[in-house]
Amino acid sequence: MIITRIVGGLGNQMFQYAVGRAVSVQSGNPLKLDLTELKRDPRRPFQLNQFKTIIEEASPRDIPLLPRKSLYGQLFVRLKNIGRVPHVRETSSSFDPKILQLRASAYLSGYWQSEKYFAAHADIIRQDFSLREAIASERQRTLSKIREVGAAVSVHVRRGDYVTNASANAVHGTCEPGWYGVAMQKMAERVARPTFFIFSDDIQWARDNLPKNECMVFVEPQADGRDGEDMHLMASCHSHIIANSTFSWWGAWLNPRRDKQVLAPARWFRSAAHDDRDLISPSWKRI
Repeated sequence: MIITRIVGGLGNQMFQYAVGRAVSVQSGNPLKLDLTELKRDPRRPFQLNQFKTIIEEASPRDIPLLPRKSLYGQLFVRLKNIGRVPHVRETSSSFDPKILQLRASAYLSGYWQSEKYFAAHADIIRQDFSLREAIASERQRTLSKIREVGAAVSVHVRRGDYVTNASANAVHGTCEPGWYGVAMQKMAERVARPTFFIFSDDIQWARDNLPKNECMVFVEPQADGRDGEDMHLMASCHSHIIANSTFSWWGAWLNPRRDKQVLAPARWFRSAAHDDRDLISPSWKRI
C-alpha cells in the first residue's frame, strides 16, 4: 500500500495527496492516508473531504514510527517498524525523481511541492479535486460574475500567519502592494480587458492596500470551512496572479485552460534555505 502523511493547511494537504495518488496509480498499490498529525492539531482540520478524493485512513499498525535521535530510540523504532510500511522521507524541497520509481509499499512523509510528482496523472488529480457537493449560493453569485466578464483574473493576497507568526514570516514573507501593482500591469499586457477578482484571508487589507483599478471585484471570504469552493472560484477564472501560497497555487493549477496566464512571485520563500526551483510550473511566469 501507499500511505501519505497529511499535515498543514488545504494546499499542503493537496500536494501530499497528489504525490500519494500518483505513486499509487503507477505502482498499482492502494492509497491510504495518515491523519495522525491533523488529529493532534485543532488549528488544521482535514479538508480533503470537500473533494472527490480517496479517503481511506491507514491503520496505526501500518504507520511506521518516525526516527529518533538517541541510540536507544533508534533501536526501539527499528524493532517496532518491523512488518510496517517502509518510511520514505522527503529529503529536499526540490523534485526527487526516485519517488516516481517506487513500486513496493511506501509511507510518504514530506510536502512534495512540485507538479512534477503528478503531472503525468493530471486528469486523475483534477478529477479527484473536483468538489464533492454543489457550490454554496453566495459563491454561486461570484461564479456568475466570473463567467459574465470577458477575462476574469484571480488575484490572491495571502496574509494570516505569514504576518502574525514571526517564524512563518521569516520563511515565507509576503507579497507587498507594489508587487501586485506590477503583476496587474503585466497581466493587463497579456490578457485583454481583465477584471481582477481579489481573494484574501484579509480582504479589508486588500481593499486598503492594493493598487486601485476600476475593474476589481473583492470576494468576501465565507467562514463556513468550505475553502475548497473558493479555490474552485479561482480555478474558474481565465488567468491568475498567485501569492507565495499553496492555496492560490492550486487555484491556478486546477484551471485546465491551455491559454491561461499565471504570474507568480520570483521568490517563493524569503528564507534562502528553501529551494523553490521545481515549485512553479514551467509555463508560469515569475515576476
